[in-house]
Amino acid sequence: MSKPKILYIPTVSHTQKVFKDETFQRLLDQFDVKVNGTETNYTSEQLAEEIGGFDGLITGWGTPSLTEAVFENAHKLGIVAHSAGSIKGLVGAVLDKYIIPRNICVFSANVAIAYNVAEATIGMLIMMCRRIVDRALIIRETGEWRSRELPSGGVYLTGSTVGIVSASKVGRIVIDLLKPFKVKTLVYDPYLSDWEAGRLGVEKAELDDLFARSDFVSLHAPSIPETNKMVGAKQLRALRDGAVLVNTSRGSVLDHDALLEELQSGRISVALDVTTPEPLPPDSPLRKLANCVITPHMSGSGDYGWHLIGTTTLQALEDFFAGKPVEGAANLSSFTILA
Repeated sequence: MSKPKILYIPTVSHTQKVFKDETFQRLLDQFDVKVNGTETNYTSEQLAEEIGGFDGLITGWGTPSLTEAVFENAHKLGIVAHSAGSIKGLVGAVLDKYIIPRNICVFSANVAIAYNVAEATIGMLIMMCRRIVDRALIIRETGEWRSRELPSGGVYLTGSTVGIVSASKVGRIVIDLLKPFKVKTLVYDPYLSDWEAGRLGVEKAELDDLFARSDFVSLHAPSIPETNKMVGAKQLRALRDGAVLVNTSRGSVLDHDALLEELQSGRISVALDVTTPEPLPPDSPLRKLANCVITPHMSGSGDYGWHLIGTTTLQALEDFFAGKPVEGAANLSSFTILA
């Protein structure tokens, strides 16, 4: 029996980042794979020329959008396995005309990256409430051992109330990671059912109520029209004095003008791994505020999640061609609310 034919178009550096050697070798052993062995990303035109006759396509970071010309030639294509995160830019333009009518499976390895982001989120929550950056800088820059300006106690993560905005894949992993800290978890997500909230062990709350009741708020909403600046002046003003806000989702979810105004009051602190625009302009006042810690969109980084991309991508192909359900296959009926 012939092996399914797979066109693998990510670059060599992408392969080295997300596939362990043994995982990639397993891919080559189980399938008839044509590999892009270069550091040059395919163009849409090149992909359209080569896709004919292939049963599966593996894409990754740097992959071009899949065009109509690609699918005009992709008569055998049954699965697109995206060894990266969001699929919106990848298949959005061809979803209704080709992907859905042909019942093509679209897999995303975004859950793998979610583990890295969730870990970074927990780290930021602890870092901000314990003023770790401030204390370290005081020791380094002034030599003072215990600054009188910084309290020695306060509301830390353990035993606190944490608000999670969106029970996304990242949000759900954060909820799980918070359990050892004995927190009360509030979740705002209009798509979260009461049954699912009970299964997760969280309390559903409206957005304004969540901000008013939480010691910490972590944003995990997708960047879609409905979430644009969903967190603004009203929600930020509702935060208690000393509250911590963390954003590892998308900068568009947060109104940066309203955030700046609230931060300048000194009442709250924030950690931003994402901003709008990104990076922030060199003269952005957010860069200068002591109660605003900014990192360069790096929460998704880390070997664990990167290597999990490779293993889950291979598993998706194995399951698809074995006729099994594909874990990580996108629910295309909910495409508009995907991250």
